[in-house]
Amino acid sequence: MDDEAVIPILRVQDAAAAVAWYERLGFRQQWEHRFEPGLPAFVEIARGGVRLFLSEHTGDARPDTLVYLRLHDVQDLAAAFGVPVTDAPWAREIELADPDGNRLRIGTPTP
Repeated sequence: MDDEAVIPILRVQDAAAAVAWYERLGFRQQWEHRFEPGLPAFVEIARGGVRLFLSEHTGDARPDTLVYLRLHDVQDLAAAFGVPVTDAPWAREIELADPDGNRLRIGTPTP
């Protein structure tokens, strides 16, 4: 293993619907695991080096989690989602909520 990483786990009700929503942010599904057909899904999505796990398993994560994503294109994402950009001393930021209520604060660092 070359790189160490932190990968947040977000609780979702419907992994396929969550993956479709995250695709709007530029994420792509990497893999999906189920212990057996019909059991809850555990999915990895990625956008470049940024990775998230989406889990249908009860108890893996709490709803209403807040994750901070540092991405390069906050202005484009704000336009795509129709939300305003906030200027903080450290970054230009937006805040979104996925279909399951997980909150994403997305920032592009300011020089």
